[in-house]
Amino acid sequence: MRHFGHIAPEVRERLFHREPRVFTADSSPRMLAAALGATLYSPATRPRLADDVLKLAGRGVVSMVLCLEDSIDDAEVSGAEDNLVRQFADLAERVAAGAEPPLLFIRVREPAQITDLVRRIGPGVALLSGFVLPKFTEERGVPFLEALTAAEAPAGRRLFAMPVLESPELLHLETRTETLAGISRTVDKYREHVLALRLGVTDFCSAYGLRRPPDMTAYDVQIVASVIGDVVNRLGRADGTGFTVTGPVWEYFRHQERMFKPQLRRSPFLEGRADELRQALIEHDMDGLLREIELDRANGLLGKTCIHPSHVLPVHALSVVSHEEYSDAQDILRPERGGGGVLRSAYTNKMNEVKPHRAWAERTLQRAEAFGVAREDVGFVELLTAGLPGA
Repeated sequence: MRHFGHIAPEVRERLFHREPRVFTADSSPRMLAAALGATLYSPATRPRLADDVLKLAGRGVVSMVLCLEDSIDDAEVSGAEDNLVRQFADLAERVAAGAEPPLLFIRVREPAQITDLVRRIGPGVALLSGFVLPKFTEERGVPFLEALTAAEAPAGRRLFAMPVLESPELLHLETRTETLAGISRTVDKYREHVLALRLGVTDFCSAYGLRRPPDMTAYDVQIVASVIGDVVNRLGRADGTGFTVTGPVWEYFRHQERMFKPQLRRSPFLEGRADELRQALIEHDMDGLLREIELDRANGLLGKTCIHPSHVLPVHALSVVSHEEYSDAQDILRPERGGGGVLRSAYTNKMNEVKPHRAWAERTLQRAEAFGVAREDVGFVELLTAGLPGA
């Protein structure tokens, strides 16, 4: 699989200076963590789940979570587990016939579900990349990770964990520091199994009876922004001790009555179908999503939890490395720059300071492997337009 692999090769060639790399479920954890992109959640109760998975893969989705937790009613869990077993069997048959699914994860409620589902899914577990672990703390997380480790042998394959950081103990100021320390101890101990950390911002808001409107981002809700900052501070460091931390879910996908002006300027949307695209983004409240994606990256997050297919393309388009970013990163990481120093960027619009900007440059090239590098005259509008149906 590869990002933008669903669009025609000649279109990719026109868009990319360096195309996204091909990867598989067996690629390195470093590559997979960077390539998760828009991780689309789907309730495990859907009766045609296998159809949905393959259809979405054909539209550019590269990672999905099949959810047994908050997206379904408590009374539906047993039936949803049975459905997953059937759907994985169906998927296995289709993959044998040449179908290509995305990376698949199951979000469970209890540790025992991990070993039980691996046993019940049987050969279809070859299509499973791992499990999403809810409300993760040191106390609750260890049993999940022990179960995942125990399930690898019968699965006959590597299984990853994606803990969700969403517990009240992490949100509350008086328990946050120790909770973060405990999470850090736990994920460090099981580092080889932890692919990425996910943020459960909806649960954070719930603890205070809050819900951000579609014209505001998670970073406008100060109590949420403070938790994101502390999580990245402790768990997202660029010194080799950190993990990939993914962006929070965007809840909206239909038009709402607006209080504030749209946040998308007209100037990038002046050619071809671009103005039509701008209006569609505004009408579906995605101008707020685009702003939040940019703020995610500025705050050290990569990838995003998504609950609607329409969110996938914006996340991926804004994850592509610009030609200017790529040029700066390459200049900073040239071997002859190992001693440090300051240089003017090739675009002559900024200072690149070799030592302070090195970690940024390394992360930028890692993102370039997963999402590619745009040509010099290609921006996010062209990438969004090219990925639309019928483009």
